Amino acid sequence: MNELLQVILLGIIEGITEFLPISSTGHLLIAQHWLDRRSDLFNVAIQAGAILAVVVIYWRRLWDMTVHLSRPENRDYLLKLLLAFAITVVGGFVAKQLGLELPETVAPVALALIIGGFVIFAVEWYAARQPPREELTWNVAFWVGIGQILAAVFPGTSRSAATIFAAMLAGMTSRPAAAEFSFLVGIPTMFAATAYEAFDLYAEGQAGDEPWGELAVGFIVSAIVAFIAVKWLLRYVQTHRFTVFAWYRIVLGGLLIAFV
Repeated sequence: MNELLQVILLGIIEGITEFLPISSTGHLLIAQHWLDRRSDLFNVAIQAGAILAVVVIYWRRLWDMTVHLSRPENRDYLLKLLLAFAITVVGGFVAKQLGLELPETVAPVALALIIGGFVIFAVEWYAARQPPREELTWNVAFWVGIGQILAAVFPGTSRSAATIFAAMLAGMTSRPAAAEFSFLVGIPTMFAATAYEAFDLYAEGQAGDEPWGELAVGFIVSAIVAFIAVKWLLRYVQTHRFTVFAWYRIVLGGLLIAFV
C-alpha cells in the first residue's frame, strides 16, 4: 500500500479509537502488524491530533477555566486536572527510565483487550448499583492519573477506558462527567508526550529522519476524525452504557489470539 494511504488509514484508526474505550495504541499496533511500523513520535503525534479535537469541542469550558480562575469551582477543577497530569508525568518518567517500550507482537495487546472488556462489565455492574454522581474529588483525580500510567505501560488497555472507569470506580459514577474529565486530562498528557518524543528525536540527532510531511497528514486526519467520534460518544453516553465496547474488545482480542 502506498505510504500516504497508510498514513491516512492510521490517522482514521487513531481518530476513531482514541476516545472510544477500545485502545487506540492497541489498534495502531495491530494495523502496523500488516502495514509499515511507524516511530513512537508518529504514534504519539497522531494521538495529539485526536486530542486537538477535544480542545476544539471543549474550548468554551477551557476558556471559562482560564479567564475565570478566581471562581472556586474552576480553580478546584483545574487543580485536580493538574494532580492527575502530575501523577501521569511521574509514572511516565519512571516507565521510561525502566526501558518499557511498546510490544512488537500483537499477543499482549489482544490479552489487554480481553481483560479490559471484562473490567468494563464489572465497572458497569458496579455503577448501575450506585446513584449517578458528578462530583470530582481528589480521590477521582488521583486514580485517573494512575489509570493513565496503566494505559501507557500496557498497550491495549486504552487511555480513555482506564481513566473513565477509574473515575467511575472512584465515585464519579456519571458517565458523561467521567468522560469529560478523562478527555480534558488527556489534553496536557498527550501534548506533553508529543513534545517529549520530538525533543528526544532532536537530542539524538534523528529529527531529520522523521517524515514530517506524513506525520502532519496523520495529525490532521486524526484530528478531524476524532472530532466526529467524540461528538458521537458524548451523545451516546447520555443514554447508553459502555458494555457494547466490552463485547467489541473481547471479540477482537479473541480473534487476534486465534488468527494472528
